[in-house]
Amino acid sequence: MSLYSKIFTAVDAIPNVYWKNINCKNNHYCSPEFLKAFELANTDIEFNYIFILKGGEAVAFANTQIVTIGIETITKNISMSPKLKSFVNNIFCNNHIKVLFCGNVFLSGEYGIFLKDGEPKVETFKAIAKAVKELYKCKRLSTVFTKDFEDESLYITDHLKAFGYTSMHVEPNMIIYLNPKWQSFEDYTSALKSKYRIKANRADTKSVVLESKSFTKHDIKLYLDELQALYQNTIDNADFNAQILNLNTYLHLKNKFEDTFFVKGYFLDGKLVGFLSAMQNRDHLDAHFIGIDYVNNKDYAIYPRILNDYIRLGIETKSTQINMGRTASEIKSTLGAQPKTLTCYCRHKYALPNKILRPFIKNVQIKTFKQHQPFKSR
Repeated sequence: MSLYSKIFTAVDAIPNVYWKNINCKNNHYCSPEFLKAFELANTDIEFNYIFILKGGEAVAFANTQIVTIGIETITKNISMSPKLKSFVNNIFCNNHIKVLFCGNVFLSGEYGIFLKDGEPKVETFKAIAKAVKELYKCKRLSTVFTKDFEDESLYITDHLKAFGYTSMHVEPNMIIYLNPKWQSFEDYTSALKSKYRIKANRADTKSVVLESKSFTKHDIKLYLDELQALYQNTIDNADFNAQILNLNTYLHLKNKFEDTFFVKGYFLDGKLVGFLSAMQNRDHLDAHFIGIDYVNNKDYAIYPRILNDYIRLGIETKSTQINMGRTASEIKSTLGAQPKTLTCYCRHKYALPNKILRPFIKNVQIKTFKQHQPFKSR
C-alpha cells in the first residue's frame, strides 16, 4: 500500500484521528498541546506539520519550522580560514537566510519526527524526506536542516544522503544517568569523588543567599519580561542559536503541562537573577532554556546552582536520566554527564550551491572537551 503525505500549517487543522493513529500523545514533544504552545507564542516562525498516511491512516509525523538566520551567526563560531569564511558568506550575499528545520529548532534531540511502531521505518522515513522536499521546493528559502539523530537511528536517517543531504556531527547531548538508589541530592554527592563533591557543594554554599521559587503560571506571567531578558543574556553568550524563543511559550506549556513542566526562579535581594526550565517526558527529565544575570553569576554561582538543581529535580521526579543539553559540555561532565552523539543533515535548496557547500559541511569540526569521570568506582 503506497504512502502519501498531508501537510498542515496549524495544529488545530490536524484531524484528531491522526494523533490517535500514530499513538504519540504520551510523548509530550509530539503532542498537539506541546506543539501548539510554540505555534501560538512564536508568530514570526512558519510552522508546518507533515503526516505520512497509508490507506487513510497516519503512520508518521514530522514537525518543521522555517526561520530566518543571519549567515554570520552560523559562520562566526566555526573554525575556518578567513578566506573560506568570506567565500561562504558571499554565497549567501552576507545576508539573512531562510532555513527549514525538520525537527524541533528549540530542542536538542530526537523530538521532531515520530514513526509509528510496527511500520517499516526506512520506507516511512523516506516518505517524510519526500514530503520535506515538496515543502521546500515551494518555499522561498536557502537551506534545509534535519536534526538531531542518535547513533541508533543512523541506519534509517542516512537515507537522507540519497536526497542530497550531507551529514554532520553537532555538539552531543550531555546525559546524566540517575542511580535509582539516589533518593536525595546528598545520595548523589556521596557517589562523587572527593574533588567533584567539594565542587558541587561549593556551588550550593556560594548560592545559599539566593532565594529559589518554583514558578506557577501566574509567576511566569508576572516575571515574563525579566525571564525574557535573562534568557537573552544566555543567547548573547552562546556560540550559536538558530532562533530566539518567545517565553510566552512557557505560559502555554505551564497551562497544559502543569505537573511536568517546570520553571524555577532565583532571586537576589528580591531581584530575579536566574531561572531554569525543564520538561519531564515519561521517565526522562530534559533541561530546557535557562537565564542568568552574568554580573552576579561569579559571586553567587548562579549557573552551578542551576546545574545542581537540575539533578535535584531529576531525583525528585524519579527520572531515570537527565538530558542536560549540549552546551558547556565539560562543566556538565564534572557532574557525571556522559556525551550522546548527535548527527544532523544539511543541504542547500539548489543543486549547484549544495555541491559547493558539501565539502564545507563535511569538514565542520565540533568543539572538543575534556570528559571527566566524577563518580567513584562501583
